[in-house]
Amino acid sequence: MNALGRHLLIELKDCNTEVLNDLDFLKRCLHDAADQIGATVVKECFYEFSPHGISGVLVISESHLCIHTWPEHSYAAIDIFTCGDSVKPERAVNPLVEKLGSKNSSFIELKRGILQNNRVSCELK
Repeated sequence: MNALGRHLLIELKDCNTEVLNDLDFLKRCLHDAADQIGATVVKECFYEFSPHGISGVLVISESHLCIHTWPEHSYAAIDIFTCGDSVKPERAVNPLVEKLGSKNSSFIELKRGILQNNRVSCELK
């Protein structure tokens, strides 16, 4: 059974609160992550909330990377969804943990689009 895609859900707690509210820094982090995994960026969209917090998405040829930050809780959630075998999403995890200064991080991987008898299912890894 081969999956059509891999979806990493990254939990970053106890982060550096200053970088969680720095739009330019977070854009660079996601673009660097796309480079590290071998993805091709096709579009970006970021939004700054008032008084704090940022959400952003990079659309990549292989699917997407997104981030949502809550500086008031020192927390960030990052998703990396990739399709195909040419990209390696796990390569971005440690650099993102380091750049956001997370002292308490974890991630899970979902296999997306596992085809069985013409039906799609998901499985946790």
